[in-house]
Amino acid sequence: MLLDPSELQLLFAQYNNEWFGGEVPAHRIAYNARFANLAGRITYKPPLIELSPKHFSEHPEALRETLLHEMIHAWLFARGQNPGHTAAFKKKMRELGLSSIYHDLGSAVPRRESAKRFILRCERCTMELLRKRKPPAPISCGRCSGRRYDPRYPLRVLEVVEVRDVPAPAKAAHVVTRR
Repeated sequence: MLLDPSELQLLFAQYNNEWFGGEVPAHRIAYNARFANLAGRITYKPPLIELSPKHFSEHPEALRETLLHEMIHAWLFARGQNPGHTAAFKKKMRELGLSSIYHDLGSAVPRRESAKRFILRCERCTMELLRKRKPPAPISCGRCSGRRYDPRYPLRVLEVVEVRDVPAPAKAAHVVTRR
């Protein structure tokens, strides 16, 4: 079960006092549902630590390490030091009992299907775009026609009406070609 944002803020304050002597400036802690490969990320202006709800709903035990990892970045930045994965960063990690700068949580699957229902396709250059809404008027390919509408390069509008699983292909036989 995910902690709510107020519980994350309390955890941040606890770790800040326990491990950093209160030296980490206040940061807002929030979830970012778009994260699929990232477990966490920090920004300094505005001061924000974002965490992946997808990863931590499946691996709640990894929250501590990820939050501490991001707090080390903030701590180094506040001290005027390089906040990257430097020797100072790794030294602080060892003090906190963290073993690696990387996580092994893998990629998180989307929590819900994409809301994008339309494919816009250029028949000339084969570029495709996904869109939530059907274009209100005819449009042309930006690659082929530049910035202005050009009826010679229309984008074909296709509506996605079904999403279904596709079975994996059978193992291909080894093909030998002779010259």
